[in-house]
Amino acid sequence: MNTGSDEPGEVAVASDGNGADGTKADATDGERGLGSRAPEFVKARRVLHLSWQVGIFVIGLAVVAAGIVMLPLPGPGWVVIFGGMAIWATEFVWAQLVLRWTKRKVTEAAQKALDPRVRRRNIILTSIGLVIIGTLVGVYLWKFGLEMPWNIKDQ
Repeated sequence: MNTGSDEPGEVAVASDGNGADGTKADATDGERGLGSRAPEFVKARRVLHLSWQVGIFVIGLAVVAAGIVMLPLPGPGWVVIFGGMAIWATEFVWAQLVLRWTKRKVTEAAQKALDPRVRRRNIILTSIGLVIIGTLVGVYLWKFGLEMPWNIKDQ
């Protein structure tokens, strides 16, 4: 909840006075502030922090690449891709913003799916699709029996 005002469109103000200078983020909606989550001793040394970021990027890239490979192959492709994005989000603001946007969209889709009208529409469309598939399978079995398509001779 906003500590400054409950009016929509107004910016929340942190009750502890931090946040505007970037030292401590305002976590009014339960989200951590943007930026690196590297340990302080890593952030204090520029070369070490750059090495840390490169390592995080390479590890995240490997996980995202594995997820992309899993999309056409068996495996939880999208879950692994978002896992790689979560790894990147520990260090990179752009990945944190992408994950926040994705979380917001997934939540909106889940709320929309719970709408009775949308559920009814989805059930009707699924039923129609199953009837069409059942009809096609029935016609195929009636015409060719249990013969596989590649074994059917010209008739």
